[in-house]
Parts: sequence; structure tokens; C-alpha cells
Amino acid sequence: MEEIAIFAAKALLILLSLGSLIVLIAVLVARASQKSELEVEPLHKKYKDLGSFLRSFTATKQELKDEQKAEQKAEKKRNKEQAKIEGDKKIQKRVFVLTFDGDVRASAVDSLREEITAVLQTAGPQDEVVIRLESPGGVVHGYGLAASQLHRIRERGIPLTACVDKVAASGGYMMAVVANQILAAPFAIVGSIGVIAQVPNFNKVLKKLDVDFKEYTAGEFKRTVSLLGEITAKGEEHFIERLNETHVLFKQHVQKFRPQLDLSKAATGDYWYGEEAKLMGLVDGLKTSDDYLLSFEKGTPIFELTYSVKQTWQDKLGQVLGKAVESSLLRVFNRLEKQRYL
Repeated sequence: MEEIAIFAAKALLILLSLGSLIVLIAVLVARASQKSELEVEPLHKKYKDLGSFLRSFTATKQELKDEQKAEQKAEKKRNKEQAKIEGDKKIQKRVFVLTFDGDVRASAVDSLREEITAVLQTAGPQDEVVIRLESPGGVVHGYGLAASQLHRIRERGIPLTACVDKVAASGGYMMAVVANQILAAPFAIVGSIGVIAQVPNFNKVLKKLDVDFKEYTAGEFKRTVSLLGEITAKGEEHFIERLNETHVLFKQHVQKFRPQLDLSKAATGDYWYGEEAKLMGLVDGLKTSDDYLLSFEKGTPIFELTYSVKQTWQDKLGQVLGKAVESSLLRVFNRLEKQRYL
């Protein structure tokens, strides 16, 4: 039994080493050929085209002709008003739409930071940024950075609206709370202002197999709770203290942007649906992102921004290999570095 365990451990280490080398080569090749670009879609035109297409089936020829005349008249009126606004040195309001689909690592923050940087080169206080936010939360440092990116918008005095159609919990809510207003669908999940850390420990299993595991650190609390080492009462106590400190920082962050919120009720780690969240003050209104975007005055330019890295075959190969090795590494070694999750 002992020989089998040792052989399996050696085989696993060899496999992981080879896999890491292959991934490293693939990633280096992929990075050399990556092309990033910012895509901009005028949603106001998209919405107009969708409506016109459907009306072409449901309306009579006369109705379509009358609507076309009315639209042309309205367009002339808007152009005159716009000319007057420009003459008065005022700028027409524009809406910039961002989308954040969050995972545990908040990996979408890489695209978000580029999109926000682009918006800040153009937008002003007369404009508005709408972020469609979906996330159940994840690592503290990832979502902390994502929230800081959104704060860049508020610091410039640009109105920011967060729309939650499905879920903005924990780290997702840490982002949403930065907005000037939060809108949620009636059954969207919101809240979960808490912190969690899950750490499997195999020290007892190693002892049963008579495997001697040694871990060398410099600093009393360099490693308090680990995957393979023995967890001491003092180390565990310190780990829980840091977990609570993270929760305090989270609550302070929420209080900063929503001082009216009763944290004794809202920061228990529990979550609420849209209707309840509005009553508690976690959100400001009940509305889907689609309805909110359609509520802007007709003629308001609405631009959706998407920053993406075009994938080559090398990128795809690197991703496949990376995911395979990452999955193994995370299960076996990555827990050695503790990560706190919101």
C-alpha cells in the first residue's frame, strides 16, 4: 500500500511537470500572436432595426408610410434641438453599456479595465455608464479590483447604473454597490455580504500512510492553514481572525456607498431576491437591464462596448491544456496558498 502511494505521488508530479511545461510553451506562442480589440455596437440602432423589422410584418403599408413620415418629422426636430444644444455649447447625453459576467476568479476584470479606460477618454458628467452585472462572487482581490475599476467612473463624476438581471451576490454585490443606483429584476439574487474560505486538509491521511510532510516558513503566520500540513489551534485562530477582518473591510466598503443600509441585517452573509432587496435598501429599483435601456429618451445614443482578445488556434490550444493542468494543480497544490472568497 505504501509503495503504491509513493509511486502514484511520483507519477503525479512527473505528469504535472510535463503538463506545466507544455502549457508554458503554448501560452508563450499564443501571447506572441494575440490581437486585442474594442468592439462598439450602437444599441439604439439595433433596437430601432428590431422594431422596424417586426412592424414590417404586423403593420399595413399605410401604417408603415405614416410611421415613416412621423419618424422623419421627429428626426428633423431632434436635429434642430441638437443643433441648438451644440450652439449653446451643451453636449447630448450618451449611454455607454458594459457587461461583466463574473466567475470565481473575476477574470472578466481584464476586459472591464480596458473598456472603462476607453469610456473615460470620451464620457463626461452629462453621459451615463450602465453595467450589466452578473456574478455570484469569488476571490477577494479579484472583485476588489473590479469594484475599484467601477469607482474610476464615479470619481470622474459620470453617473453609473448597475443592472442585475440574475445575480450580484457577495463579490458581485461589492461591485454593484459602487454604482449611483442599482436596478434588479424581481427575482434577481442580491446581497450575500460575507466571506468564506474552504480548506480541505489531508494531514491525517498522510500520517496513516506514514508519509512525512515538511513545510518550511519564515514568519510565525506565513502558513496558518494548509492543505497538507498539520493545522494548529493558534494557526486556525489567526486564520479566522483574518477572515473576520476581511468581512469588516467588506462591510465598510458597502457602508461607504450605501450609508443608509442597515448592516446588522444586510451583512449577515444571507441573500435576497429583488423585491426583498429593494425593501431592505440593497437596490434602488426593480427593472431589467433591457427595460432600463429602452427607457432612455428616443434618439439617445447607446453604445455597447466589448473588449476582447481574438483567439488563434494557439490560444485555444493553450486554453485546453491550461484548464487540464490547472484543474490538477488546483486540487493538489493551489490550496497551499490560502484564498479568501467573498
